[in-house]
Amino acid sequence: MAAGREGKARGAFFLPEPPGGWSLAAPPEPAASRHGQTSGSWWGSAVAPPPAPAAPHACQGPAAPGCLLNFGSESTLMLSQQIMDVIGFLKSQFICHLLICYIFIVSGLIINFIQLFTLILWPINKQLFRRINCRLAYCISSQMVMLLEWWSGTDCTLYTDPESYHKYGKENAIVILNHNFEIDFLCGWNFCERFGVLGSSKVLAKKELSYMPIIGWMWYFLEIVFCKRKWEEDRKTVMQKLLNLRDYPENFWFLIHCEGTRFTEQKHQISMQVAEAKGLPKLKYHLLPRTKGFAVTVQCLRNVVSAVYDSTLNFRNNENPTLLGVLNGKKYHADLYVRRIPLEEVPEDEQECSNWLHKLYQEKDAFQEEYYRTGTYPAVPIVPPRRPWTLLNWLFWALLLLYPLFKLLINMINSGSSLTLASFAFVIVMASVGVRWMIGVTEINKGSTYGNNDNKQKQK
Repeated sequence: MAAGREGKARGAFFLPEPPGGWSLAAPPEPAASRHGQTSGSWWGSAVAPPPAPAAPHACQGPAAPGCLLNFGSESTLMLSQQIMDVIGFLKSQFICHLLICYIFIVSGLIINFIQLFTLILWPINKQLFRRINCRLAYCISSQMVMLLEWWSGTDCTLYTDPESYHKYGKENAIVILNHNFEIDFLCGWNFCERFGVLGSSKVLAKKELSYMPIIGWMWYFLEIVFCKRKWEEDRKTVMQKLLNLRDYPENFWFLIHCEGTRFTEQKHQISMQVAEAKGLPKLKYHLLPRTKGFAVTVQCLRNVVSAVYDSTLNFRNNENPTLLGVLNGKKYHADLYVRRIPLEEVPEDEQECSNWLHKLYQEKDAFQEEYYRTGTYPAVPIVPPRRPWTLLNWLFWALLLLYPLFKLLINMINSGSSLTLASFAFVIVMASVGVRWMIGVTEINKGSTYGNNDNKQKQK
């Protein structure tokens, strides 16, 4: 029994005691097997261990099929690695980026053009107009999600309560997102896509984005709420836009960044100065939330929205993801912590709602602190299944648009016209500049000056 207790302490594996008692021996040194693996331990066994198999060099001739199997496995692994290296190389090539952006831009403009014609439905059948535009918007936004899910292969792990998990996608919700990363909007879209509400998702966005082709124009037809970030001018417009969503025919998530702008050290210092001046608790990983927009959103959507999804995003191994990295096929590892809070728990009074939001961000800060310390969130990790529709949608547009492009390119080369080739080169250069500009919109160091001292001085 003493020996048994001692073995258990070592984590040994035990069999029922045979007649005559145990014959215990120290575990032998692991020996190399025929396939280059090590033999298992026979600690606590009732029989003697078998003799060590011959070393790999001992197998010779046709009578040793194990050697052929080992050689075949190694060859397959080497071939697979070479294929992955080639695919990774292709993903980083500028010509692939141009083709992806060509598909996105041309398909986006086609969809914007179709959306323009759906306006005739608004006075006739508003709900049909909305349903059609949800599907059209999905054709655009899903291409961005495809890059994250399929092109870069980024892993997105959801940490949440299993009981809440089954409600996602089946109810209207306000989603509060932290604003720390260049692709946090893309991870928010990925969250929407996994639960089937990407096409109908809404955001509170700055007015400047409404003028951006494709995405901004798509949002116009989705009845997205735009604001100028001057609350005295925005309040009436924002309230009217939100009230219009009360009879929306599809389940939707309203995504909102309560911090108002992306986190930077400069903005954080200014934000904490404001917190100190107002007597509010300081935050370590977030900016001070701007409460008026959230309070009005809750007020206008109460009894339509069922819950608030408090969402906190982080990336493992101190990864600093960028849209350019995603375009290059770089794989990231995202962790998203989501708490479902019934809307009944959010106070109706504006001041109380403001206090509630400040407390929520203190909790979010604590969750971030725990994540940096332990590498995990205090909830069950779940990986929602990846749906095929983003990839199928992109393949449809790729097949539709790449054939005429290649045919045009071949005809231009065959023509031999210097003017034609120069025109084509000019279009390529302009497309490259346009793509780089669109990517630059997401970069933190080129983000808005909203929240900076310089910007505040200009507004005085």
